[in-house]
Amino acid sequence: MNVSLQNIDKVSALLTVKLEKADYQEKVDKALKNFRQNAQMPGFRKGMVPMSLVKKMYGKSATAEEVNKLLSETVYNYIQDNKVNILGEPLPNEDKQPAIDFDTMEEFEFLFDIALAPEFEAKVTAKDKVEYYNIDVTDEMVNAQVSQYKQRAGQYQKVDSFQGNDMLKGLLAELDAEGNTKEGGIQVEGAVMMPEYMKNADQKAIFNGAKVNDVLVFNPYNAWEGNAAELASLLKIEKDAVENTKGDFSFQVEEITRFVEGELNQEIFDQVFGKDVVKSEEEFVARVKENISKQFVADSDYRFLIDFRAMMEKKVGKLEFPDALLKRIMRLNNPDKDEKFVEDNYEKSIEELQWHLIKEQLVKANEIKVEQEDVANMAKEATRAQFAQYGMMNVPDDLLENYSKEMLKKKESVEGLVNRVIESKLSAALKQQVKLVEKTISAADFNKLFEQ
Repeated sequence: MNVSLQNIDKVSALLTVKLEKADYQEKVDKALKNFRQNAQMPGFRKGMVPMSLVKKMYGKSATAEEVNKLLSETVYNYIQDNKVNILGEPLPNEDKQPAIDFDTMEEFEFLFDIALAPEFEAKVTAKDKVEYYNIDVTDEMVNAQVSQYKQRAGQYQKVDSFQGNDMLKGLLAELDAEGNTKEGGIQVEGAVMMPEYMKNADQKAIFNGAKVNDVLVFNPYNAWEGNAAELASLLKIEKDAVENTKGDFSFQVEEITRFVEGELNQEIFDQVFGKDVVKSEEEFVARVKENISKQFVADSDYRFLIDFRAMMEKKVGKLEFPDALLKRIMRLNNPDKDEKFVEDNYEKSIEELQWHLIKEQLVKANEIKVEQEDVANMAKEATRAQFAQYGMMNVPDDLLENYSKEMLKKKESVEGLVNRVIESKLSAALKQQVKLVEKTISAADFNKLFEQ
């Protein structure tokens, strides 16, 4: 067996593997013996088929299989043992590869094109400047979050007089031209509507100050400006019948319901943060602000890595890649796509590859490792963040555990979590190594950074 690597240029090489009969014959003989032991052929007892016949029938396929196995192992081991930093997988050479005939040949030569990773140094120093955005937590944000908690603790109450966002329930009846209940006309018992959502201001104003048992006359078609979906739902008719209902209707108010926010009390404090963790409104507001700040840190770190990447890419410069080989790999990885897809997406894929190589160096330099415990904790944090979006801050540990375990059962989820762990640890390490140019910014302006 002979293996050699010839550099074509800085980023590509030719790997040659020569196999002799002695390299694979023992494995072929063993495979044929196994065939013989299990072969069942007419005229022969099991295991008694002549070896000559077994060789005739299975010799070629056995040789091909064992040679290919040995070839794969040899290529893999050579790359590993010699620390050849390759991109993608070795590709069979399309120009110099000699024809292979397992019927007549005993010695084989295989040639592979190798895409080599470019050599460079991704070095970080204290002279490197990267902006870091501290997102300002405003009173408006805090109040909005507090209001959400109050909304969740709120309830509907019956009131006597209509205002604002109140909901009305009553008898809806179609009127004739004289203003009387139309014979055979539309009548809806227990009709429910919210005048606040009417599109016509004059029609909306009819309901101002309405009281229980009042009878009001309005025009639904005008109120909702002919919206077929809204009118069909209110009048309990088909959409295509809406055009026939342009007249006035009476509405007898039977019930007025108003949503009333919950009060900030110990019950809400306990629901959000756990029993007796918070005992006053001031403490509650402070904890809400603290939680919003914590959520923003993850956003700030994410932006930091984007800006750090831009800085490092400029610092490293544009790397050289074996374009022809990488395009071949791209085609093989996307068999259902045409050549245009490769050409349209190649540059973007190279940009991502370059950043991947830079990040790979940084991860190694900072000795960043991902343990199973790290992934499990990240799964819990991801689950906790999902609940937090719905205002559920005090989620029991067993519930977090169950949800995160389900997340860890999915391969794509695990891969995403591993990457998040790496980026979290890398971000923490890099923030200590570069000069942070800290800026306080509003949430709105921070979001605009991602539009540029």
